[in-house]
Amino acid sequence: MTTNPVPAVVEDDAAPLTHPQLRELYNLMAAVRHLDTSAVAWQRQGIIPGYAPELGQEAAQVGSGYAVDRTRDFVFPTYREMGVARAMGLDMVGYMSTHKATWHGGMYNPLESRFAPIQAVVAGSVLHAVGWAHGQTLAGHAAGEMGVAMTYFGDGASSQGDVHEAMNFAAVMKSPVVFFIQNNGWAISVPTERQVAGGSVAARAAGYGIPSLQVDGNDVVAVYEATRSAFAHCRAGNGPVVIEAMTYRRGPHSTADDPGRYRTLEEERLDAGEDPLTRFRQRLLEEGVADEAFFAEAQRLAEEEEEAVRAGIADLGPRPGSEMFSLVFQEPTPALQSQATAWREESEHV
Repeated sequence: MTTNPVPAVVEDDAAPLTHPQLRELYNLMAAVRHLDTSAVAWQRQGIIPGYAPELGQEAAQVGSGYAVDRTRDFVFPTYREMGVARAMGLDMVGYMSTHKATWHGGMYNPLESRFAPIQAVVAGSVLHAVGWAHGQTLAGHAAGEMGVAMTYFGDGASSQGDVHEAMNFAAVMKSPVVFFIQNNGWAISVPTERQVAGGSVAARAAGYGIPSLQVDGNDVVAVYEATRSAFAHCRAGNGPVVIEAMTYRRGPHSTADDPGRYRTLEEERLDAGEDPLTRFRQRLLEEGVADEAFFAEAQRLAEEEEEAVRAGIADLGPRPGSEMFSLVFQEPTPALQSQATAWREESEHV
């Protein structure tokens, strides 16, 4: 019996990051860290009803989001990709409007931002990404010119059947899609080793004939370079790539979760490893890329940005209830029209 070998990821020959780009990456990570920890505080203060923190995953999100070509690629997030959104330059008030429960999917234009609406269905965005990527293939874009989809999901979501279907379809059709897994060690309350056979999501890619990369998800430069290589591979017409960024979720799965039920603070401290922000800061100091004045300014800018976002969220007014019917189908069904009529009669007394 013979097997077809899994192809290697195409080597990316782009120039290494410049010093200004490295400083920009740190600024982004600092902004994301401060906004993330502040969002948890906002929830406790009643400013937003719920939030999914990403403490410890800043390098994985900023590094991958920074590699996106916003003129042609498209990102399909879950509910935890605030760092990706920030790295891609989204309006953060518009992004956080979902957590404010003011809007479904975010008050931003997905076509302009190249960032799809926030997806709360576990692994739901994976199917959407493959569909969009297959559309790039059907459009007949030449190798090197096509857009690439990148979809995010966690180690827990990787066990969903939708992920199998998406990876199989993408591999068969050679769709230009990057499957970006943030393996943060926990599928809510279950550790990776208890729900991922073999302990590696990237290893599953071989079963579909898809090349994979497992990267240190706490090293922002390594994540950026791996993502850039994956995009180059897809853009050249070679089909999909799987990236597994090994990181750690410091804190709860969401503001409704109590991680103390399934692990201790001491276990979290020992397992989490070095903080990605501290690690990158030390590297920039050692390489002479930045000094203490730069880091102080980065923190000041992060605090200033958070204040502006918080004020913007506080100013968001309620949306008209009728929108729950107008954004379901392009052509409303008779059942939906009937429900809309009943709602107006009961709530607006029309």
